[in-house]
Amino acid sequence: MDHDGIDAVLFDLDGVITPTAEKHMQAWNRMFSAYFADRGIDPYSDEDYFRYIDGKPRVEGIASMLAARGITLPDGVEGEGDDDEGSAEADTITGLGLRKNIVFRQLLDEGIEAYPGSVAYLDALDAAGIASCVVSSSKNAGPVLEAAGLRDRFEVIVDGLVAQAEGIPGKPRPDTYLRGAELLGVPADRCVVIEDAVSGVQAGAAGGFAHVVGVDRGAGRDVLLREGADIVVVDLAELIPGLTGARS
Repeated sequence: MDHDGIDAVLFDLDGVITPTAEKHMQAWNRMFSAYFADRGIDPYSDEDYFRYIDGKPRVEGIASMLAARGITLPDGVEGEGDDDEGSAEADTITGLGLRKNIVFRQLLDEGIEAYPGSVAYLDALDAAGIASCVVSSSKNAGPVLEAAGLRDRFEVIVDGLVAQAEGIPGKPRPDTYLRGAELLGVPADRCVVIEDAVSGVQAGAAGGFAHVVGVDRGAGRDVLLREGADIVVVDLAELIPGLTGARS
């Protein structure tokens, strides 16, 4: 991919910069497996993760997953603390989200290391004078970046907390990516979006960005291309040769 005319790259976080998507998958699996088993309904699978949850804001992913099993729950109380184990016991969408997040934080405490190819690409962007930011549906973007030692690399982070505070619709709508571009002061048509989730690729395709790069961490190359990716890679280091000749 040629980077001529590109002033910024907007990164999803989980599965793009850090392998936290795997920890999210584990956390969702543990939470939903227990919840479904208690109710004697069809077991949860990783296919469910990619179909109903991946890349979406937490509440929307839970609602989508429950609907697929014919379950309807009240929303619960928005703004409950993510570490409030008492609130996590509530049989609500918010309560299930808190249960999942408790498991995720436990998994995150085990440590996280960014993908080497992603760090190499970030270094190459810095050398070329191309800005970058993180646009994530997760409310854990800050702790994940801290755990990976990358928090200082990004002045702009548009995550689930920012989206909630500012009332920004989540992926697959393009609004969070457009907000990231706005905060960087870069027009959308001079930005690249990099995503591993179908909903994120759809968001990039809907936003009028210069390029949408899909990273195949399990969603499938053909699926990502069909949903709007211009190209698909398996490692962001593959994009570094396209920086040759980019402005410095």
